[in-house]
Parts: sequence; structure tokens; C-alpha cells
Amino acid sequence: MIANSAFEDIIGQDRAITLLQQAIALDRVAPAYLFVGASGVGRSLVAHQFAQLLLTQNLSTEKKSLAAKKLGHGNHPDFRLLEPTFSDRGELVTASQAIAKDLKRKTPPKIRIEQIRQLIEFINRPPLEAERLVVVIEDAQTMAEAPANALLKTLEEPGKATLILIAPSTESLLSTIVSRCQPIPFQRLSQQNLQQILENTGNEEILKHPELLKLAQGSPGEAIAAWAQLQAISPDLLKKLTQIPRNHLAALVLAKTITQELDLTTQLWLVDYLQYCYWQQHQNPLMMKQWEDARRYLLSYVQPRLVWETTLSSLVK
Repeated sequence: MIANSAFEDIIGQDRAITLLQQAIALDRVAPAYLFVGASGVGRSLVAHQFAQLLLTQNLSTEKKSLAAKKLGHGNHPDFRLLEPTFSDRGELVTASQAIAKDLKRKTPPKIRIEQIRQLIEFINRPPLEAERLVVVIEDAQTMAEAPANALLKTLEEPGKATLILIAPSTESLLSTIVSRCQPIPFQRLSQQNLQQILENTGNEEILKHPELLKLAQGSPGEAIAAWAQLQAISPDLLKKLTQIPRNHLAALVLAKTITQELDLTTQLWLVDYLQYCYWQQHQNPLMMKQWEDARRYLLSYVQPRLVWETTLSSLVK
């Protein structure tokens, strides 16, 4: 098919790639797609490669190469990438920008109404170099009701544009948005494919940590992200946390240390990691519920230190 070479480095997502190849080969590209599946399994990579194919359709070889370079540098005039953002003194900042600026993040990032308004302005103009505009919306499930509703009209009348929404499941979005998109399913990878990708990307060290592979559940991206999170936590703190606190005072000290040293994203990952560790050690369903509650409270914007104090104290025998 036309798009074979574009996806040759994608491993384990044959069904998704076949559907996209057929859309281009038959000239039946949908106005909107919904790439659904776990994070870190290739959704974003495929979205960008599909976007490149759409932006270079019917161009000469020389112009295709130039368009690909522009897209790679993030300055193609007919492409937009929307990522969840933090609000920092009135400025919208992506997760990578927040890390670069060393910003203290107290809440998870999200797609905001301002971003959707800018997207609508972008889509209302004609393409400058390609035959269509292309938009990729990462973590579309982070849209609250207002931006989601604002996006609906654009999905109904996208004009000369193709939108690609990326989300973990159809249930994570409004049904009205899902109904206006063609779903493209992405699956978790086999252990063999997971190992191959980690080796190909120079992340063999992760293979020495079976707990990270278990947590990743067939997602190379999640395995790599988990490794990065693990490096962000001091070995001494991690050792203390994987054991039941000796007493309530020790639990309170640990809670204080966690909230002083780790941002919310790392704290949320740590909850999942500790839930896995505690299950391996104790096989206690009550403890699992306590960790589930901790995650829920952190996501509900309860004061993190209070969440950790309550959770760790509840583990003390």
C-alpha cells in the first residue's frame, strides 16, 4: 500500500496501521479519528506519521522532503499539536516546558478552553501548503466539559481539516465526541515486542526491573516513563516507602518528605508502584483499596500531604 514505508518502524500495531493505510489508498480519509489504547504503545508516533502522510499527499518528492522537515521542527503551517497544559501566571505551559522551567505542579495538566478556541481559529483558515490542515490532540480525555463542547462544533464541520484525538478509551470522552470520530484501536504489546522496542531504543536497563515491566503491561512508553520516575525518587526514600512505617510518627515524616521532594505526577506514579509492591509482599486486598483511595484523592485535588499522611498511617499495625 501507499503508506507502507511510513509505518515500517512501528511494532505490534498492525491493525491500526492497516486501517490508516486503507484510508489513504482508497482516498477515504475521515474528518476525525480517535486513536484509543494505552499510553506508550505507539499512538502518538503513528499519529505524527499519519499526519505527515496527509500533509505530503500529491506533493513532489522535493516538496515532500521539505514538508517533512518542517513537521519535524514543529513549524509546518498546516499542522497543530495540542497537549495538556498547566497555567503558570496566565501562561499555558506543557508538561515538557514545565519540567524545563522546573515549575512546581500541584495538579495534572489538561486541555483548556483557550486551546480549543485557538484550534477553532486555526481550522477556520484555508491550508497554506498542504491539501488539508491536520491537528493532533494528545490526551484528549483531559478536556473538561466546556472545551469538549467547544470542540464538538469543529468536529461537526471541520472544513478542510483532519483531527486526530488520542485517548485511553472511548469511555474517557463524551459520547458525542466519540460518535464524530473514526476509532482506531491500539493494543498493548507482547512481552517479546516490548523487549525488542526497549532494546532498539537503548533502554535495556529496564529489562533488569521486572516490577517496571509488570507495571507497564505491554507499553514500552510506560516502561520508559516508569524508569524515569524511579530515577527521580531517592533510593533511601523508596526503601522506606516499600516497607510498612514503624509507627504513626514515621508515617507523618514520610508524608512530609514525599510532598516536599516529589511533584504530583511522580506521586501518582508512586502510588501505582507502591500498590504493586505491597501486593507482592502482603497480598492484602484492604491495602490495595487504601492505595486506590490515595490515587483517587490525589486526582480529586485533596491536599497531597494529607492524602499521604492518612494512607501511610492506615498501614501502621
